This record gives sequence, structure tokens and C-alpha cells, in this order.
Amino acid sequence: MPRDVHPHNMTMPSDLAGPPPAGIPVPAAVTLLADGAAIDPVWLNGLGGLTYRLHLPDGEAYVKWTPPGSIDLSHEAERLAWARNFTPVPEVLGQGSDDAGSWLLTRALPARSAVDPRWLADPETAARAVGKGLRALHQALPLADCPWSWSVSDRLADADPGVAAVLGPIPDLDLVVAHGDACVPNTLLNDDGTWAGHVDLGTLGVADRWADLAIAAWSTEWNYGPGWDGAVYEAYGVEADPVKIAFYRKLWDLT
Repeated sequence: MPRDVHPHNMTMPSDLAGPPPAGIPVPAAVTLLADGAAIDPVWLNGLGGLTYRLHLPDGEAYVKWTPPGSIDLSHEAERLAWARNFTPVPEVLGQGSDDAGSWLLTRALPARSAVDPRWLADPETAARAVGKGLRALHQALPLADCPWSWSVSDRLADADPGVAAVLGPIPDLDLVVAHGDACVPNTLLNDDGTWAGHVDLGTLGVADRWADLAIAAWSTEWNYGPGWDGAVYEAYGVEADPVKIAFYRKLWDLT
């Protein structure tokens, strides 16, 4: 499923993710998985990863494909299989790789992304669903049983050594199992405007709840325009925490 229609910062780089331009060849693995079914291109990310919708005989599915050396989709497959025991996320139908890249096939949930045109036209309903959905996710996923971390130190491990100094001290922790990419497009909504589920759990892991919250609210600005972050916090059931918001947004930009 797509990520944001704007980048994680507001500089609008030239490699902005979006619908694939015409003429990009469909990877052989995707053609093989479709087995003659119709293939719709959905998204191209900044790392060359592609997402397609497949109209399979037993229902719609999505396949992600990534080139070698980019994202290891086995990480997301593991997290989806675990999280599905507790909260609505797509069912993994298969995952694999070859010399050309790796792929992840999931069954489509019967819902729309929060950046579907239906919800771009009703940002208040969508923003509140994002907040309620994130709270439901944090409440449902068992912290003690989660085998993955999305801690500040983990996120800084591959960053420039100077990034930690720029960030400053880590605020007091309020741990949950975090989504890891709680931007608006990764929340799915039912047609009545209620939260339906989440997608793109490739970095799910234990972290402060504000590592998700700060970005979920921020992404409403990228996708709906300014003024909807408060609806996310209110629906989640918290007051804005300026210190943590600033810290986790800076961390997001720097990593």
C-alpha cells in the first residue's frame, strides 16, 4: 500500500514516491504470482520498490517487490504474521526472493487507505480514525511478547555518529509495540469512517508511543493540509506532548 503523498520532510525532493510512471516493466516475479490475473500498478517508492494490486480468482491481493540491496520484505512478513494474531492486518499469502529482488504477497483487506479520494475529501473523519486506530493497535499488541525493537538506539545504529548529538537526550519512555510507519496512508478505513486495519508493518517493534503518534499526526499535514494533528491526538486520547513530538519528528527526519 502507498506511503505518503508528500515526503517525510517538507523539502519536496525530486525522488518523491508516487504512482509508477507508464512504461516501467512488471517484475517477472509479479507476473508469475499473478498467473494470468489482471495487474494494476499502485506505487513506486524512493528505493525503487513497487506495489501492485492483483485481481486473483479468489479475491484481490497486493504484491510488494523490492530490488536487491533495498528492503528485506521477510521482516515485514514475520511482523504481519505475528501481529495478525491480535489486530487487523493483511494475511501473508507468500514471500520470497530471487536474484532480481524480493516480494511479499498479501490478501487485500476490505477497506480503503486513509488517502483514498473518499477520505481526502473528509479529513476530519479520517484523522480521527487514524488516532483511534493507532490507539487500538497499541492496546492490542502485547508488549511483553514482541520480539522486535524500534528503539532510538536501533534507529540510530546506521545513522551518522553526529545525529545522536543533534537529537539530544531521549525523553522518558512510555513503551508500546509501535507500528513503525504510522503515516496516514498506512491506516485503512471502512466506508463508514471507522478504522479497519493497518498495513506496512516492516519496522514494527517496541518503542515509545510518541514515536508513532508524532508521525501519524504530522502526516495529516502532508496528506490533508494543516490543522488536523489535534484530531489525531484527541481521538487517541492524549494531550499533545511538545517535547516528545519535537524529538520524534527530528529523529524521523534524521533517520
